[in-house]
Amino acid sequence: MAYPGYGGGFGDFSIQVPGMQMGQPVPETGPAILLDGYSGYPAYSDTYSSAGDSVYTYFNAIAGQGGEVDAEELQRCLTQSGISGTYSPFSLETCRIMIAMLDRDHTGKMGFNEFKELWAALNAWKENFMTVDQDGSGTVEHHELRQAIDLMGYRLNPKTLTTIVKRYSKNGRIFFDDYVACCVKLRALTDFFRRRDHLQQGSANFVYDEFLQGTMAI
Repeated sequence: MAYPGYGGGFGDFSIQVPGMQMGQPVPETGPAILLDGYSGYPAYSDTYSSAGDSVYTYFNAIAGQGGEVDAEELQRCLTQSGISGTYSPFSLETCRIMIAMLDRDHTGKMGFNEFKELWAALNAWKENFMTVDQDGSGTVEHHELRQAIDLMGYRLNPKTLTTIVKRYSKNGRIFFDDYVACCVKLRALTDFFRRRDHLQQGSANFVYDEFLQGTMAI
């Protein structure tokens, strides 16, 4: 049993991982695999230094002495960094689920190490989006979203993909902000399920409250 980013099958998925080097995105294939088992985030060295790093500059200007940012501060940080490029800035709701995806200490905020992971993921997702947005419209359609999701290692059945399109599209088109929100949910929910599928057989048992805590937080 395996999961997106790990190879093998996953319920209705038939996973195929694009060729990649550990910790490095491969051009036109999407995000790399993180050394600790998380897909979607290129790894960072333990000897990382913030000196002269523009990513740290963006973060520190907003976080200040507290060293963490909440959703509104993250929104300002990402907007000022210009990471969304020509696309619309990220909505507050998307910033909330970004924090929830990486909030391993359950503070409701994001520290710099978490921000580094997010920054790497956003750049990889943006590269995927630009690759499939071949007409440069700033949106992707149903078939283009399928291509982008394929690049991340997921193989969704048509019914699941149609459900995702209905959830994240506006008049049949998916904007960059909604696409990122979709990527966050796929990554976080897959990881939530994976942690509870102890036999890696594509099934897991949940206590009702545990299910709500895991899904409502994302």
